[in-house]
Amino acid sequence: MVRVTTPGIRLLPNAITVLALCAGLSSVQFALTNNYAMAIASIGIAAVLDSLDGRIARLLDATSKMGAELDSLSDGISFGVAPALVLYVWQSGGDRIGWVASLIFAVCMILRLARFNTLLDDTDQPAYAGEFFVGVPAPAGGLVAMLPLIMTLQWGQGWWSQQYVVLAWTIAVAVLLISRIPTLSLKTVKAPAKAIAPLLVGVGLLAAAIIQFPLVALAAALVLYLLHIPYAVYRNRWLAAHPEAWTVPPRERRAIRRARSQRRLRLRPASRRVAGAAMRAVRLPRNGSDFVRATRAHRDRDHGTTTGAGPGSGPAQRRRSWRRIGIRRK
Repeated sequence: MVRVTTPGIRLLPNAITVLALCAGLSSVQFALTNNYAMAIASIGIAAVLDSLDGRIARLLDATSKMGAELDSLSDGISFGVAPALVLYVWQSGGDRIGWVASLIFAVCMILRLARFNTLLDDTDQPAYAGEFFVGVPAPAGGLVAMLPLIMTLQWGQGWWSQQYVVLAWTIAVAVLLISRIPTLSLKTVKAPAKAIAPLLVGVGLLAAAIIQFPLVALAAALVLYLLHIPYAVYRNRWLAAHPEAWTVPPRERRAIRRARSQRRLRLRPASRRVAGAAMRAVRLPRNGSDFVRATRAHRDRDHGTTTGAGPGSGPAQRRRSWRRIGIRRK
């Protein structure tokens, strides 16, 4: 069945992208009037709209080349140019070093988006590559760069509001944008059916926290995002080393990880009797009467008796035999 897409439907994702662009640029106007809370809110609104336009385009089958280019240009302005100008107006006040840091941030954001567009056409990537971003994505980078301003508005002046700290933070975030550090992509996250109700409760609690304590909730979310990066690096390296887990569900991946960890730690079986039986199955002969005699000998040793009075029998020899095969006696 061929789906017919009307021009109005195709216009909707691009309209959302333009709204995100307008919201991002409005943050600069709010910064010029010293309304920094609204400047942060404008960039947050731009991030929400940016996460919606692509999903709506795929849902309505209204993706286009123009929409992809427009989305990249909007991200560059909303999360690259706008945060850099807001930080410059807030902290630098015409300082040349502050302007250099703002330029570095904006340029790194544009380079990050250019690399993202080139990776979309790369068909040589492994199957798990879609679960990660290369570097910090544009919306997250724009908001993380605003963290010193968010903390200053909430808790007042401190070490986080010092000019050299803000400049170093801006440059550090710019480096994260163009780095090869993997970060998790929420586009591939799938919630199981059992987790839907707890997730809805969590969404309600998050909405209440944002309404009552917007700056605290935003700062906590950004800190948690930064803390997830080591886990993303570990997960990326683990998937790269285990190709058998690339196309399996998360539950099977956890099973593979547990099996690998147990094999690496060489865990001892729960029962010593099972371990002894396994050892005897490997070491005992497999033919005729020799197998019967050996089995009887091991059975007598387990019960603490001897089957003969010849040399080499008795408790001392039995202890030596246990020590020789490397199994601890009960």
